[in-house]
Amino acid sequence: MKSDPMFLKILAHPVFVNLNFHMPMIVDLSHPLIMLTGDNGSGKSTLLHSILYAMKGETVDGYIYRLDTGKVQLGQPYIFDAEQHNPRMQLEIFEGNQPMIEFLQMASHGQVMLAMFRENFPSLPDGTVLLLDEPEMALSVSNQRRILKMLMELVDQKNFRIICATHSPILLEASETYVINLDDHKNKNVADGTMGVQGATTLQ
Repeated sequence: MKSDPMFLKILAHPVFVNLNFHMPMIVDLSHPLIMLTGDNGSGKSTLLHSILYAMKGETVDGYIYRLDTGKVQLGQPYIFDAEQHNPRMQLEIFEGNQPMIEFLQMASHGQVMLAMFRENFPSLPDGTVLLLDEPEMALSVSNQRRILKMLMELVDQKNFRIICATHSPILLEASETYVINLDDHKNKNVADGTMGVQGATTLQ
């Protein structure tokens, strides 16, 4: 499922330095369906937001990066944090869609999450770079399997690129996903000679 090469090179980042990652960090973003995993506090959400900043071309204090997209044509990034972006707390997003508002007021957290995958994410433009932070929150095992299928459909049918920070074994163990485990790279000096960078943390 790997596509054309695309890498994010992080030359400086205060959080990752404190976590004992070597600079530069070279993150392989070549796969269209990537899962970021690792222990609590390993830097998953930080890396997810770092990818967002790089894709938007934003300047962030202490963060120096270079995004090499190669031949990959990227759409606009869209980030969704399942913990912070609870649609039930942001009903104004659905102004004019009364059936959706009524559903959100009555549904469980898990049902709301499924609705995001069924209704909202597919409505994003083709080629969207979808960044998800723990989308499995509040979902049963069976529904985690459902969102995996939905993620694969977004990649196959709408040409999405998806990067997801997760603890879900369902998402991590699926053959269709490419996993980057941040725990494998902390306190290690992993140099890949093919990239010509010595002393780098190479997240692949």
